[in-house]
Amino acid sequence: MTEIPAEEYLCTRIRRTEQALMAHHEAVLRGYGLTMTQYTVLLALSRQEDMSGAQLARAAGVTQQTMASVLTGLQRKQLIARRPSSVHAKVLLASLTDQGHEVLEGAYGEVIVLERALTDAFTPDEHATLCDLLERATTVLVQQTPQAEARATRQGG
Repeated sequence: MTEIPAEEYLCTRIRRTEQALMAHHEAVLRGYGLTMTQYTVLLALSRQEDMSGAQLARAAGVTQQTMASVLTGLQRKQLIARRPSSVHAKVLLASLTDQGHEVLEGAYGEVIVLERALTDAFTPDEHATLCDLLERATTVLVQQTPQAEARATRQGG
């Protein structure tokens, strides 16, 4: 097998890009007292009010247990309000408070600067191609995960 330098691996490049993106977002969000997960929740609630913890956990890609503590923290900061669902009494629905809208607006205004800078770094055709390529890469990664989990199970680990 021919040895490929690590810096040429696609997974390494994707990971470096993701790390740079997360570092930027975390630096911006820290100024608003938010984590990336909290920001994701506020953003989801700005698009659809009255979401359950389970819905928000799926949207943020975290467990329901993790989301429960995220929602408690956001409620403590008075960025969200929670009320029982009219359909399921045990389900609490979250919605943004006025303060939550204000914090999100400020954070989004700074996060979008990076989005615009990235968009401006490419021609419209390059941007469309990059988006298509990233979607294709994501599809492959998602498809490979169950196979990797099955191999790990077979190998006892």
